Amino acid sequence: MISDPRAAMADGDDEAARNDAFTRHAAAMRGPLLAYFRRRVHDATECEDLVQEVFLRLTIRGTPDHLDGANGYIFQTAASVLADRHRRRLVRHADDHVVMDTDMHGGSDFDPHRIAAGRQALFAAAAALLTMPERTRTIFLLKRLDGLRYQDIAVQIGISVSAVEKHVVRAMQHLMIHAGEER
Repeated sequence: MISDPRAAMADGDDEAARNDAFTRHAAAMRGPLLAYFRRRVHDATECEDLVQEVFLRLTIRGTPDHLDGANGYIFQTAASVLADRHRRRLVRHADDHVVMDTDMHGGSDFDPHRIAAGRQALFAAAAALLTMPERTRTIFLLKRLDGLRYQDIAVQIGISVSAVEKHVVRAMQHLMIHAGEER
């Protein structure tokens, strides 16, 4: 059976009018939605994004059949957006993140002169390490680079803890002497 084209057009006009009315109603709800999110979200900069997410979801889902419950539908969508935000933040541990304080941690200074000086100091330290007796160098590297305890080094090398301490002191003195010569 062929339906009446005028009836189909009238149904299309009714749906377009309903969509238009819902769009105007949703736009009027922007202020209350912002207030809703501001009460629930500590970061005020996110509120506008959350409102946009509500409008995006409303656009994707389409309009409800009846505009009588439009406010409830809109705020139900807002609650869903808020719940999704909360889940994302939990998974990403967003509340555990700390903003980097450049005063406390220093800025990123990529000054070429500073980088060159750092490389030069590193090469000087490596050269000084190579001029140490092998056993002293080994003990120093086990302590400073590997982070082993004096007792563990003593067991590994087969000497007393006191001897390990003396080797580390000698290595530090050797490095300080070579650092003084470089300046």
